[in-house]
Amino acid sequence: MANRLSCDVVVVGAGMVGAACALYAARAGLDVRVVDRGPVAGGTTGAGEGNLLVSDKEPGPELELALLSARLWAELAKELGPAIEYERKGGLVVARTPDALAALSGLATRQRAAGVATEPVDEDRLHKLEPHLAPGSAGGVLYPQDAQVMPALAAARLLHACGVRPHTGRAVTGLLRTADGSVRGVRTEGGDLHAPAVVNAAGTWGGGVAALAGVRLPVLPRRGFVLVTEPLPRMIRHKVYAADYVADVASDSAGLRASPVVEGTAAGPVLIGATRERVGFDRSLSLTAVRALAAGAIGLFPFLERVSALRTYAGFRPYLPDHLPAIGPDPRVPGLFHACGHEGAGIGLATGTGKLIAQALTGKTAELDLTPFRPERFDTEGGHTP
Repeated sequence: MANRLSCDVVVVGAGMVGAACALYAARAGLDVRVVDRGPVAGGTTGAGEGNLLVSDKEPGPELELALLSARLWAELAKELGPAIEYERKGGLVVARTPDALAALSGLATRQRAAGVATEPVDEDRLHKLEPHLAPGSAGGVLYPQDAQVMPALAAARLLHACGVRPHTGRAVTGLLRTADGSVRGVRTEGGDLHAPAVVNAAGTWGGGVAALAGVRLPVLPRRGFVLVTEPLPRMIRHKVYAADYVADVASDSAGLRASPVVEGTAAGPVLIGATRERVGFDRSLSLTAVRALAAGAIGLFPFLERVSALRTYAGFRPYLPDHLPAIGPDPRVPGLFHACGHEGAGIGLATGTGKLIAQALTGKTAELDLTPFRPERFDTEGGHTP
C-alpha cells in the first residue's frame, strides 16, 4: 500500500513554469499533482513583471523557445480571455546613439531571419508611438510580438484550467527512489506522493531539488528590483526599454547592472525595471539599485520625475551559467525531469517549456531540440555533487 501510485507525475513548484508543466501534462492525459513549499506564484513568478518577450533574445535555442511560447500564450489568451490579463502591447527598443542603433539594427536583422517580426523606427516615428518619450534618441526597433500577462493571476488560472489543486505549504524534503535508483515520487512535510515521474520546476531553488536526487544543477539567484508608480492614465503604450538592456540580460557580471524597462499596466501603475545582481538570497532594499531604476526611467520618460513611486519589490531570477534553462529528462536519475533556470524569462518561456516537458513525459517527439537545454550539460564530475 505504501508504494501505491498517487499520480502519474509530481510537479515541484507552483510558479508559472510549474503551472504550465501541469497544464500541458494534464492535457496530454496524465494525472498530475503540484507541490510547493509556499503559495501559488510565491517565488520568482510573483515578483515578476509578466514579460513575454522575443525582442531581447539573440537567434538560437532560447529564441526558438520564446517563439514557440509566444504562439502558445496567444492560444491560451483566446481560451482564457481577460482572466490572465494578456496584452500584446509590443516592445519598443530605443537606441540613444547612432552606434547603439547600428548594433540594435544588426540584432533585429538576425532576429528577423529567425522568425521575429521587427520594424525599424526612426526618431520621428518614435514620438508618434510614444509621445512622452524623451527627445534625442537615434531611433529604435518595434517588436509587435512582445506581450505581457499578470503573472500571479496567470499561474493560478493555468492551474485552474487543468483542474489541479496544488499542495501548497508543503516543502519537498526528499525524492523517493526505487532499488535501481529511479524516481518514485517525493517526500514532503505533509506526506509522500508516489509517482514514476517528478518535474523539478522549483525556479531559483531548482538546484536544491536536484541536489535531493544527488545531481548537480548550478542554479544561482540573480536579484532584481521593480519600482511601481501611483496609478496613471495610459501614458506609456508599449513595453519600452533601452537597447543596452539586451547586453545586461546576457551579462555574466555579479555586480549591479541596471537598464530601464518601462511599461504601463491595465490597472494604471507604471512598472519600472530592471536591475540584476548576484547577492545570494539577500532581499534587503538596495537604494543604489532603486535610484538607478528611477534615473533610467526618467531618462526615457521625463514626466516620471513628477510621479510618486508607491512601492518597490525584489525577486530572484533563476540563473544558469550559460543563460539557458534546463529542460527535459535527467539521464542521471531516471524519472526526474527539469524545467528551471529560465533567469528573467520564465514567464514568457513557461508555455513552451510546459509543452516540451509534457511531450517528454509521454514519449512524444519534442517540438524543439532539447540538446541545448539538457540538464547534465554542466556535469564534469560524473553527475554527482561533491
